[in-house]
Amino acid sequence: MIGSDKKTEVKAGVESVDMSGKTVLVTGSTNGLGREAALSLGRLGADVLVHGRDEEAGAETVAELEAVGSDAEFIAADFLDIDDVSALADEVRASVEELDILCNNAGGLFEDNEETDLGVGKTFHINHLAPYQLTNDLLPTMASGGRVVTTASIGHRVATMNLDDLLDMTTLSPWAAYCRSKLANIQFSNELARRLVVAGRDVTSNSLHPGIVPGSEFSRALPSPAPQIGQLVGQFPMTDSVEDGAATIVYLAASEDVSGVTGKYFARCKERRPAPKALDVEAQRDLWRRSAEILGIDEPLAD
Repeated sequence: MIGSDKKTEVKAGVESVDMSGKTVLVTGSTNGLGREAALSLGRLGADVLVHGRDEEAGAETVAELEAVGSDAEFIAADFLDIDDVSALADEVRASVEELDILCNNAGGLFEDNEETDLGVGKTFHINHLAPYQLTNDLLPTMASGGRVVTTASIGHRVATMNLDDLLDMTTLSPWAAYCRSKLANIQFSNELARRLVVAGRDVTSNSLHPGIVPGSEFSRALPSPAPQIGQLVGQFPMTDSVEDGAATIVYLAASEDVSGVTGKYFARCKERRPAPKALDVEAQRDLWRRSAEILGIDEPLAD
């Protein structure tokens, strides 16, 4: 069984945390970092909602979670389809009265410039617009003391963001489009944190860089020289394994160290300072509003 030894919990420093009675949704949890995070949280006693597109992979992850005593359920949804995202939120609400932890982990990096039905590049849609939509659909279901954890990337440091041509990804390389979406993740996470405070909600929102896992789709797409990219843009070398990469997700979802902490960015289970453009409050607000416009929804948590 993947991760059957508690390696991830030890690295995240949460091995003594008891998450019994808490429900966690980890998007993109049928493989990779999301799967390892889901299994780790299940070992800590959490009930886990598993998300992905592959029914067979979902069933396998659920079986592994049940084997360690977790109450688990798989919900299929394609994050490139706004109706699927809405249906996922509906199924979560039908399954649980309250959601304690939402881990926005699902993502992708597409080699072509193909657009979704909204006229947005696939990478930006699945990495930013889908979690933006899902999070806001689920906010009424989030429990007091709940946490939203969003997987970003150190790649945000080399990203550009121009809201005037946000929908035009044709001039961007796959790597540049990915980095833009990861900058959006941090800006979204920080703006969500601010709006939750203003709304008086006891829910936190933090983002993270999971590391660059050798052999992952992300690491294979890095521009040359790939092994040095971590040091060049943020002094974080390649991580050792999927377990290492998932550790910060688990830490932000479970650790008492970050209880009440919100609007922050983490790497290797420590708070880090993201690039200045990720901290631009006006840019965060503008992205929030523009995202709602693109999705054709009312602005969530409107000021």
